[in-house]
Amino acid sequence: MSAAVFTGAEAVELAVVERSGFVESRHVGSAVVLGPDGAIVRSLGAPGAPVFTRSSLKPFQAIAVMGAGVPLEGAAAVLATASHGGTPAHLSVVRGLLAQAQLPESALQCPNDWPLDAEARDALIRAGERKQPIYMNCSGKHAAMLLACVVNGWPTESYLDVQHPMQQLVRDVVERLTGEKVVATGIDGCGAPVHAMALSTLARGIQRIATASDGSPFALYRNAAILKNAVLANGWAIDGPGRSNTVVIDELGIFAKLGAEGVMVMAAADGTTVALKILDGSLRAATIVALSLLADAGAVEHEAVDALAPRLDLAVFGRGVPVGGIRASYAA
Repeated sequence: MSAAVFTGAEAVELAVVERSGFVESRHVGSAVVLGPDGAIVRSLGAPGAPVFTRSSLKPFQAIAVMGAGVPLEGAAAVLATASHGGTPAHLSVVRGLLAQAQLPESALQCPNDWPLDAEARDALIRAGERKQPIYMNCSGKHAAMLLACVVNGWPTESYLDVQHPMQQLVRDVVERLTGEKVVATGIDGCGAPVHAMALSTLARGIQRIATASDGSPFALYRNAAILKNAVLANGWAIDGPGRSNTVVIDELGIFAKLGAEGVMVMAAADGTTVALKILDGSLRAATIVALSLLADAGAVEHEAVDALAPRLDLAVFGRGVPVGGIRASYAA
């Protein structure tokens, strides 16, 4: 019998979709909120059950690259942790990482894909281009891992193998920052190993990244601080124009990283941290639920969240006109 994420019976309602005053759909899941001191201040559903972290693992992977001797900073650090939109600005940074490694784009082992950014995708299609690994949203992470391999003399052909030194270093960083052993390991959509852990464990690791000091005596935390500061200064690089993580980072100064299958982590300036998983795998409600939980914890003003909501693609349309929306609906 295979392992499984928490069940529907263990989950709680986190959000609803309303159309013309009628609740059309409900999203259930689990969430946890850590206070600035690291204590759990709110628990919804089954946050102790393991989930695959998906792209919310990327901050740990980027820190592992830095720990391998690659001095990432600025936009390059952010692209190493990004689920980027594939705009020309994103691709320029990814190509810069590959150039540092003196490797061709063909060294990337993430799948062929189109950019997530619609304008960038349409421009490529008009130009007669085809799907390429570099356009895939994980290509920055892959390029950074390849650069770490070159710097250390590790094989590049097997950089995604779970036993490869790069991937073993990622696992070590995850376990050191979370304080817990990895529960399970699988293969992410991009081909890299992805680790499973409880949402409470994930939140703890993200909180330690988001509160790390560049004056720490430990290189692990200095690298975490460099990454955190780079993300907050270059929100465009982690996602893309008008995309949710970028909007939240730029407008509210919140460290945010989505993951596929409904995973979201956010950490406010005071260290208050949220980790959540929507059980059906949809991300459409994840941002507003995470922000609402941070607001309820006093880490951000509810008014600021309300003001930002129109930019988070939450409207429900009928004949092109808004007739409802997606809102957080967990119990108080």
